[in-house]
Amino acid sequence: MVQRNRLRKAVFPVAGLGTRFLPATKAVPKEMLTVVDKPVIQYVVDEAAEAGIEHFVFVTGRGKGVIEDYFDIQYELEQTLKARNKNAELTLLSGLLPKAGSASFTRQQEPLGLGHAVWCARDIVGREPFALLLPDMIMRGEKGCLKGMVELYDKAGGNIVAVEECAPDQTHKYGIVGVGEALEGGFKITEMVEKPAKGTAPSNFFINGRYILQPEIFAILETQERGAGNEIQLTDGMLKLAREQAFAGYHFKGQTFDCGAKDGFILANVSFAIERADIRPMIEEPLKALLAALK
Repeated sequence: MVQRNRLRKAVFPVAGLGTRFLPATKAVPKEMLTVVDKPVIQYVVDEAAEAGIEHFVFVTGRGKGVIEDYFDIQYELEQTLKARNKNAELTLLSGLLPKAGSASFTRQQEPLGLGHAVWCARDIVGREPFALLLPDMIMRGEKGCLKGMVELYDKAGGNIVAVEECAPDQTHKYGIVGVGEALEGGFKITEMVEKPAKGTAPSNFFINGRYILQPEIFAILETQERGAGNEIQLTDGMLKLAREQAFAGYHFKGQTFDCGAKDGFILANVSFAIERADIRPMIEEPLKALLAALK
């Protein structure tokens, strides 16, 4: 039976160590590194809010308390801004603040993988469908990725994963899906394969880090054996869930920046900066000069 229970909650797994950004992440969580002037996690939360998410669930870990503080009122800062008549800055901060009671935080005490991080949110999510957004991935398009997924979910129900196309010779690097019957905005998924051997992928559509999942995934993850990397893999759990429930793929056609990698993080900063009317005039010519010097 197609399930279309209303989507209200989103899970953000932010407990990762961020080793690829050491030494910076020794003191600053990778999710709080800034793209231009906003932390990476803010872009992802904004995407969820645009899609109508009402409750934001953060799965944190040791040393990530600054994320919880960021999504709270900082009285001293606000009083200083008020005293200096920094009204624009006050308006900006108030617009980023979640409503009281709409953000929850739970801990993943051990780094046991994405599947385990999702399972840690089970009691907060409860018996509801939920969105899962990987916080390293910043996406930009005419329509937010999750908003498009919600529109597909409202029509198709079940479980939705966002997918993008990669070069056929790169499929071995990703989780790849099989393409079935076309749907408005996507297609039915016939299979999911994690990093298929070269020449064996069912398509060149890869899962890009956005999911809408039914709550039955929690019972599966609770008994899920450890897989690759000796971690509890979400993909393994989704494969089991797919035996009982339908999965559809939402074809996202915007830009995706993997801010968990240095190149993706730098590209995100440059891309978002040149889109800003207040910044582009100051950096456009220097950027052209830097590129010209490389030739």
